[in-house]
Amino acid sequence: MSEVREKAALAKKAAQAMNRLTTEQKNEALLMMADALVTNSASIIEANARDLERGRAGGTPASMLDRLALNDQRIEAIAQGLREIVELPDPTGRIIEEATRPNGLVIRKLSVPIGVIGIVYEARPNVTVDAAGLCLKTGNSVVLRGGSAALESNRRIIEVMHEALSRSALPPEALQLIESSDRSSVDEMLKLNGLLDVIIPRGGRSLIQNVVQNATVPVIETGEGVCHTYVDDVADPAMAEAIAINAKVQRPSVCNSMETLLVHERFAGAHLAALAARLQELGVELRGCPKSRMLVPGMGEAAETDWGTEYNDLILSVKVVSGLDEALDHIRLYGTSHSECIVTENTERAERFLAEIDAAAVYHNASTRFTDGFEFGYGAEIGISTQKLHARGPMGLPALTSTKFIIHGNGQIRG
Repeated sequence: MSEVREKAALAKKAAQAMNRLTTEQKNEALLMMADALVTNSASIIEANARDLERGRAGGTPASMLDRLALNDQRIEAIAQGLREIVELPDPTGRIIEEATRPNGLVIRKLSVPIGVIGIVYEARPNVTVDAAGLCLKTGNSVVLRGGSAALESNRRIIEVMHEALSRSALPPEALQLIESSDRSSVDEMLKLNGLLDVIIPRGGRSLIQNVVQNATVPVIETGEGVCHTYVDDVADPAMAEAIAINAKVQRPSVCNSMETLLVHERFAGAHLAALAARLQELGVELRGCPKSRMLVPGMGEAAETDWGTEYNDLILSVKVVSGLDEALDHIRLYGTSHSECIVTENTERAERFLAEIDAAAVYHNASTRFTDGFEFGYGAEIGISTQKLHARGPMGLPALTSTKFIIHGNGQIRG
């Protein structure tokens, strides 16, 4: 039996035992995991250093190394994410609906775990812990397949969490890591119907498309983030600058960072040069349309491919538009239904933008960087779904549940 099938089978068996655990038992296990991560931070950082060294030797971009890197502060933040999950209500076991039928049947709709969740992701070891915490809190088993760039980090993190789980009521087998870095291990996961109940991909376009196009197991699609900020002609200049800088610079390697800045031509004539200068001072490479390049000499030229590119880096496409209609058209053409923002003091235009943009998160006068499970009050997130079925936007605990009907009778038969 292959590693993938063997570990998925162990996870499925553990999922049956998870149904018997109380919220208190699950919370206790998560707290033990959080404490263990902090206690063992030195060995985790040591393993992470080996991943970073291999990445630098292989020419991994600095922005991707940043996503991979761990230190004491990041490990403490990851552990705190588990503690915050403990504080959140357990969404399983809730009666969502209840009705008594004329024939006396009492029908209750109950929230339940999905079962066994497979997660395929890239070089972000924090995802290993976030995914484990969310899945285990909701009574699900989880099979993780991280990117090879973070293998040493993920292996040590799982070892630490397994040791903690062995001292809890929660079966350690409910948490599995696929260590094979061969792409065939992903391909095998995608076909494990009967062992995995759902697959969730987290990563770039090629990874997500491979999962969506080839999986026979149901998929919750988390999409790439070609996110836009549209600055209207009646935007407050100071606010527009603060939002644009935060959306691009605060952490450019993540999916909710801004990749394209759309600027109303009147605002651009008065303020684009100053805004561009601030962005360039902060290390942002600008690639613009002809109108924006006329206003900002020295700005690079944007190719057609730039408008649809998720850079995950300090690179920004800039386009001057005639107004809201052109901004909406551009976003509809190039957006990925992730996160979009309008900066304006005009309430009517803001409401139109919020209503007409089809995305998981749409903002008025706030940075797209807030599309995040922590910021939405969900604790850690399993991913940001850009699809419309089952879950959309930052996926916290409720997104990892399903439902079943519980029916009580007293001898009814159907005529």
